[in-house]
Amino acid sequence: MKKILELLVCFLHPIAVVLVWLNLAARRDIGAGPKLAWGIFALIPLVPFVYVLTGGDLW
Repeated sequence: MKKILELLVCFLHPIAVVLVWLNLAARRDIGAGPKLAWGIFALIPLVPFVYVLTGGDLW
């Protein structure tokens, strides 16, 4: 049951990506290159799934 709940939490990733993009759009203290890099890296949804499925625990 715990593993199922952890996988459901992983599906919140798209919401987090949108929030990251909104934050990046509003920030004036970093340049366009780092913004682009963060925006691309935020798209990688594989990380939370791999972490949970390989035995890591979110809580």
